Amino acid sequence: MASMRRGVLAVAEKPKQSVLFGQTEIIYRVNASDRKTLAIHVYPDGQVIVDAPMTASREAIAEKVKKKAAWIFKQKLQFEAYPPALPQRRYVSGETHRYLGRQYRLLVNQGLVDHVKLVHGRLIVETATPNSTEKVRMLLQAWYRSRAKTVFSESYALCVRQVAKLEILHHQGFQLRFMPNRWGSCTAQGNIILNPELIAAPKDCIDYVITHELCHVKERNHSLAFYKLLSAVIKDWELRRKRLNEMVEVRFV
Repeated sequence: MASMRRGVLAVAEKPKQSVLFGQTEIIYRVNASDRKTLAIHVYPDGQVIVDAPMTASREAIAEKVKKKAAWIFKQKLQFEAYPPALPQRRYVSGETHRYLGRQYRLLVNQGLVDHVKLVHGRLIVETATPNSTEKVRMLLQAWYRSRAKTVFSESYALCVRQVAKLEILHHQGFQLRFMPNRWGSCTAQGNIILNPELIAAPKDCIDYVITHELCHVKERNHSLAFYKLLSAVIKDWELRRKRLNEMVEVRFV
């Protein structure tokens, strides 16, 4: 997996650099900071960002990028294979919405009290203002957040126990935050943030996302060491990631 947003804004204006790997040019940007090691990130839009120590020379960075060329190409191909984003939600009756991997047809009804419920394969929203798509959107997001808090808490507890053998110390729990292009993230302080819309995915995919972020507590970038940690807990993580990205429109990588 490759992180989607972390560091992009900070380096967006940095001048581009490039190296040749065979006949292919690898274009990248460098984000120099007060760190001891060099890390390479590939983003869904094709950007290659290098987080490097302030003391790293241009030549040393270029050599590192060349050595990681095969991995960079692999990441780019994976992102290119992602399905296109679905049309923007309109929050009207007839739309299909997902919950725990299953599809439910949205039905918006007039009601005296705002309420969201799952009944016989339908996701029903009752509100005094059924013609207000903004109100329907807010009610659905609140419902997803409520369900996510419950389901994610159970999954998080399970995943923490499973990664215990990796000596990952993490007792801060998680936070919920709607994010347009990410399922989850791990901050520099080791805080895990999960997108409530991840509740649309099957439970094994939810476990995968949470485990992925827990591994980032110990390994900050997507290095071989990171994937070794992830594979030690979830051997079929690549399959779960593929299912997740094929099933729902919000991307997590």
